[in-house]
Amino acid sequence: MTQAVVVGAGGGLGQALATALKRHGVYSRVTRLGRSTTPPLDLLSEPSIAAAAVWVAAQGEVRLVLDATGFLHDDRFRPERGWRDIDPAHMAHAFAVNAIGPALLMKHFCPLLPREGRAVFATLSARVGSIGDNRLGGWHSYRASKAALNQLVRCAAVELRRQNPASLCVALHPGTVDTALSAPFAKAGLDTRSPDVAAHELLGVLETLAVEQSGGFYDQRGKAIQW
Repeated sequence: MTQAVVVGAGGGLGQALATALKRHGVYSRVTRLGRSTTPPLDLLSEPSIAAAAVWVAAQGEVRLVLDATGFLHDDRFRPERGWRDIDPAHMAHAFAVNAIGPALLMKHFCPLLPREGRAVFATLSARVGSIGDNRLGGWHSYRASKAALNQLVRCAAVELRRQNPASLCVALHPGTVDTALSAPFAKAGLDTRSPDVAAHELLGVLETLAVEQSGGFYDQRGKAIQW
């Protein structure tokens, strides 16, 4: 039995990714994980991540892990317009969810990937996390935490390659998706797509990536994004 695991399956894009994977039928089992699943997985709790990984390992071979988590805003914090808005609590929370949490997923789930044959760990980053593409500034916590995530992906790809030369670890930019995360910032004329369309695009990218592209950062069309 081969598994695809979707972390953050309670979110709009996470649900769409899990549904699309189930519909495609490539994997025998699609495992959905999140704070309200059984077992629960909370990115802010390493014990819950470790326990979920042990449970997943008992369900069958893991060939794909998709991290569909992320934090941009909530009732307490909004993206910063400039340096005057930088708040340490906001920044710490952004790093906890967007960088440290995914790093802990890599720590506990990458070792589950087989040592032979194609296997993938993919996480959702964001184009605004690109340092080279930053022309507007602002959004300090989100940008910096996603840039940190990109570096963690690069590090994990190097280590994963030693475990299995046919494996990939990549960061994906899904574009602007019609979810609660992006809704307050979706401007008129912006190329916003439904979660179902975005999920189809991302899974298509994963299907076409070659092993030599491991450690990279790609958009919803499979085009590399500069760091």
